Amino acid sequence: MKPPAFVEVAVPVPLRRLFTYRAPEALAPHLALGCRVAVPFHRRKLAGIVVGHRDAPPEGVKRIYSVAGLLEREPLFPEELLRFLEEAARYYLHPLGEVLRSAAPALPTGALRKLRSSGFLEASEALPGRKVAHRKELFARRTDAASDKALGNVQREVIAIVEERVEVPLGELRERHPRARQILRALAKRGLVTLEEREVLDDAFFGVQVERDTPPQLHEAQRHAVDKLIAAIQSGEPKSFLLHGVTGSGKTEVYLHAIAEAHARGRGALLLVPEIALTPQLVGRFRARFGDGIAVLHSALGERERDEAWRRLRRGEVKLAVGARSALFAPVPDLGIIVVDEEHDPSFKQEDGFRYQARDMALLRAHRANAICVLGSATPSLESFHRTEQGRSTLLSLPERATRRPLPEVEIIDLKRHRPAPTQHPLLSGPLHRAIGEALEAGDQAILFLNRRGFSPNVRCLSCGEMVECPACSVALTEHRSAGLLRCHYCDFSVAIGRDSGHPEASGMGALADGRCPKCSARDLDTFGLGTEQLEDTLAQIFAPARLARLDRDVATGRSVEAVLDRLRRREVDILVGTQMVTKGHDLPGVTVVGVIRADQALGFPDFRAAERTFQLLAQVAGRAGRGDKPGRVYFQTYQDHPAIRAAAAHDYETFYRAERAARQELEYPPFGWMSAIRIDAPSEERAKEGAERLARAARHHPAVTSFRVRVQGPAPAPITRIRARYRYRFFLRSASRKALRDVTTFVAARIDEGDANPARATVDVDPVSML
Repeated sequence: MKPPAFVEVAVPVPLRRLFTYRAPEALAPHLALGCRVAVPFHRRKLAGIVVGHRDAPPEGVKRIYSVAGLLEREPLFPEELLRFLEEAARYYLHPLGEVLRSAAPALPTGALRKLRSSGFLEASEALPGRKVAHRKELFARRTDAASDKALGNVQREVIAIVEERVEVPLGELRERHPRARQILRALAKRGLVTLEEREVLDDAFFGVQVERDTPPQLHEAQRHAVDKLIAAIQSGEPKSFLLHGVTGSGKTEVYLHAIAEAHARGRGALLLVPEIALTPQLVGRFRARFGDGIAVLHSALGERERDEAWRRLRRGEVKLAVGARSALFAPVPDLGIIVVDEEHDPSFKQEDGFRYQARDMALLRAHRANAICVLGSATPSLESFHRTEQGRSTLLSLPERATRRPLPEVEIIDLKRHRPAPTQHPLLSGPLHRAIGEALEAGDQAILFLNRRGFSPNVRCLSCGEMVECPACSVALTEHRSAGLLRCHYCDFSVAIGRDSGHPEASGMGALADGRCPKCSARDLDTFGLGTEQLEDTLAQIFAPARLARLDRDVATGRSVEAVLDRLRRREVDILVGTQMVTKGHDLPGVTVVGVIRADQALGFPDFRAAERTFQLLAQVAGRAGRGDKPGRVYFQTYQDHPAIRAAAAHDYETFYRAERAARQELEYPPFGWMSAIRIDAPSEERAKEGAERLARAARHHPAVTSFRVRVQGPAPAPITRIRARYRYRFFLRSASRKALRDVTTFVAARIDEGDANPARATVDVDPVSML
């Protein structure tokens, strides 16, 4: 094959176009599609991806620069993945160079500076070798020796943990007992445990050895679903499925069987999960079935670890990737199946930069790779369930829990009629108070769900009535009492009591350090509302000496999420308080009571998906109760009588779907219509408004709008008008015709590229999820 004379390169810049470079004679034979190359760009050197070959330069181009060097010996992207990413970039109208940069592992620091101009080998060998971080860890295992009666209480506790877990790393024991090393050595001297030190990958998901398991017997509905999926994999044709299973119905076991079939046929597999659900417990189940030949891709990985996982997949050494939404771009070889667990979760939508929806793109990638795609959820999105009604996807149902235990009974508590509990707390009703007390007396556990973190959502001056807002965002600061802070949950600005924040936007906020109002200087600040921190504090006082833990973003990130859940499973926590983190698919057999403090809270959001989101949250959190030997009880506290709340209480997805489907169809909201959001922001409100009006005015002159096939809704200020000191406007394009909407959206994107929004900044969001 003749080497290319010119190559088209996708450069990581915010321009929706490709750039042509000359292929040097020494490099030309190696410039395959998908290769990462260094190219000159506006007096600097950037890393781009070769996406096309040319025999001649584009017409009218007078000066063409040459490729400066090749950054890897082999193409970074296989052809299947490269073509999929090109199609994704076209669909979301995002610059291809930025899409490929977001999908690729990062370059080593300084790699571009080390390139020489003399050829392929020198350029490639200039890159340093990458080694994955390992560490030495001490593991304890129980021996067959009988327990010594002379053991102390702490030693007995450690022995019990080792017996339960089979093998425990020292690091995990240290979280509970700082002197764990000395305790283990003492137990080893008595012959009660054996200790072994070995190297492990410095990753929470591979730090503990997992014993291989045997697939359990499937119940009838699981077997039917598995048979359908296996037949689809064997056919070698692309197909999509929606696995609708109630909470605890055994969806993960269906995934495992289907992936095993793909492996048996030599094909790769990809499992996508919401990020917070990506815990060592989940990965442990896959390691128990498939061993350590898994690439786990998550946000806590360093550049070296992510690069190594990518390259092991690219070389075919590993054929199973597990990760959050960005794992969709993993170079899984000969892809046979993609699974999107909890497909309804909004975290699958990227909300900045390349604004893709991983669930939708999983369907596209599976189709292009001749693979099957399985979307799984107890509360499917309306879009996914509607696909099954249209015949574009096959519905598989798991209507009962795998244990055959019934779903928990749910009681709706009307806060307008029920008096507060004996504590007189307005958001702790008598029925919920009694249920928690009874669970604790019986030795059971409870979960309290409140989707608002912090101690208090609002701080207000009682003298002038001023709400204390973030100086950079038009939102109230939230009190975090344990940290002594008022914090913004959008830009992370904080004011520490007794200390200057140093934030450039914080002028006039210094009074807060002395407990004074920034507006009138009165020492009359008070807190309003309820957050998880205050709820935890209140419950600790009411139910003392019960042991409490909290699970929200303020206290639980990365490994600590699983640490909190492990404590709950070991019965070291009696009451867990949390935000939507507790709604994910955690299996907690000791939990018999679940209380939702404000079941109607999400209904107040200015979002056409508010009812759907409410139903999903309530149904998911209710599913945490009664998964063990005892039946569960759930309490929804609410001020509103809403169909979404009643349907969740009845565990009735079909009734909710039919009602919500009718409302969406009447208003032509997705899945019966299509939307694009054009978002504009600027340092001043005047500039943001001007840029939005200019783009909306241009859109209204498009033939598809003048013929009423596409509607322009807005522009108007965003519900949160200011974030990070930038004012925000937006308008929506809506249509029942996908093609007509795409024509207008593409037209607006072109106007943005030509500078019509200047001096404001504008972005295009195709199929938006967030209305804020």
